[in-house]
Amino acid sequence: MKYILSSLVVMFTTLTVIAQEKPMPLYLQGVPNSKKAPASYIEKSDKGWTTMVTEPTLTPYLPEKGKANGAAIVVCPGGGYAGLASEHEGRAVAKAFADIGVTAFLLKYRLPSDEIMTDRSIGPLQDAQMAVYTVRKNAAQWGINPSKIGIIGFSAGGHLASTEGTHFDKPVIEDSGNISVRPDFMMLIYPVISFGEYTHLGSKENLIGKTPSAAQVDLYSNEKQVTANTPPTFLIHAQDDNVVPVQNSLLFYDALLKNKVKAEMHLFQEGGHGFGMNNPKNKGKWFDWAVSWLEENGFLSGK
Repeated sequence: MKYILSSLVVMFTTLTVIAQEKPMPLYLQGVPNSKKAPASYIEKSDKGWTTMVTEPTLTPYLPEKGKANGAAIVVCPGGGYAGLASEHEGRAVAKAFADIGVTAFLLKYRLPSDEIMTDRSIGPLQDAQMAVYTVRKNAAQWGINPSKIGIIGFSAGGHLASTEGTHFDKPVIEDSGNISVRPDFMMLIYPVISFGEYTHLGSKENLIGKTPSAAQVDLYSNEKQVTANTPPTFLIHAQDDNVVPVQNSLLFYDALLKNKVKAEMHLFQEGGHGFGMNNPKNKGKWFDWAVSWLEENGFLSGK
């Protein structure tokens, strides 16, 4: 009886938090792969830039009543695995999805650090997998179709999203309920994909260090991890991106083609890196194209 009451309290608390669109803890029974943070390691957030995350969270953005279509998406901001661009690659994106009837969950994930993690290379992936796991596990009570749960990531958040979409068959979290952590679709916006020739060095070094093994480099070069079971993918990149070369998206798209995975890619002639929802160099709105792609693939067609 005590266990049942405790479970009901947790469920009620979760539903209340969701109704208020407030951050909720990603883990209810302790953050895995963590060690006690030094006193100086304190989360900081300033002008949409968040660092030193020790307690990952999910913040729900709910569609207006009667507008939800049953689809959901986990939003992963970028920041080179050094911080989180939580405003223009986070909240703004989540709100845009909620406006079209998609229940969005903004993920504040841990940034790889030897100071707070036993294995920093899997810390962000644990949080991404747990986010998809949580949304799918609670899909019924949140009015979500468990087969229409996607993930979107920007820059290094795109690396995280693509890792989640290619490493799902090797869970790095406990899965006592045997619930799939595979996203049903991926949306990768100027993503870091490869840790090879065209990598973003800061993202690579922050995740796997300055002297990684060849096996680690290959493992997190996600164009090498694509299979026929990789989720359908939507890609956006700018040709003149001098931070994360466009070849990252090209390599991933080529791997998707070779494995006969449904994919759509749009390349801007100009736009650079980190433009978020709106490319100032182009009148085209990639979010509109993304909505059309979701519709064409049946993700917005009712519950």
